Amino acid sequence: MRIFLLLFALFCSAAPAFAARTILVMGDSLSAGYGIRPEQAWPSLLAKRLAEKRLDYSVANLSISGETTAGGRARLPDALRQHQPAVVVIALGANDGLRGLPLAQMRDNLAAMLDAAHAAGARTLLIGMRLPPNYGPYAAEFEIIFSETARRKKSAKLDFLLAPVAAERSYFQADNLHPTAEAQPLILDGVWPGLQPLLK
Repeated sequence: MRIFLLLFALFCSAAPAFAARTILVMGDSLSAGYGIRPEQAWPSLLAKRLAEKRLDYSVANLSISGETTAGGRARLPDALRQHQPAVVVIALGANDGLRGLPLAQMRDNLAAMLDAAHAAGARTLLIGMRLPPNYGPYAAEFEIIFSETARRKKSAKLDFLLAPVAAERSYFQADNLHPTAEAQPLILDGVWPGLQPLLK
């Protein structure tokens, strides 16, 4: 019995600690924390919330300012291999729209990213964006792409990343595009209902 207990103790001491599952965020400047400190951005606040709720997840925020869906699609395979995420959050498309890039390409890129994430065994959340009304019919088609792609690829979806703050000018920096640090907790509160069901 003593030998058995000794071997069991040695096994337990040598066993590695259980690694937290990863939430991978692929976004642009709105998720990278442009104009504010990185720790103030909503993905960093998400990591704190997960810890407070004792949910065994870490956050890998691979968002890059200026990123398009094409850039995210190109970077995703390496990100999946490196982080092996349980959940992938895709918050891209704003720069495609603001630059007037072909919407068919944006649709294909988002679909390919969802396919790649699902193939890697991850659950997905596709976060939609909107364009100013002066973009006309392009803006309407742009918005529809997110819901159609999420439905077709069986992904969870959030309608609009900036919905909690879009109507309040004081929550934006001088460029009228990027949210302030004060807006970030509200953005996280908007993301949370779409993300929480994926945290199995």
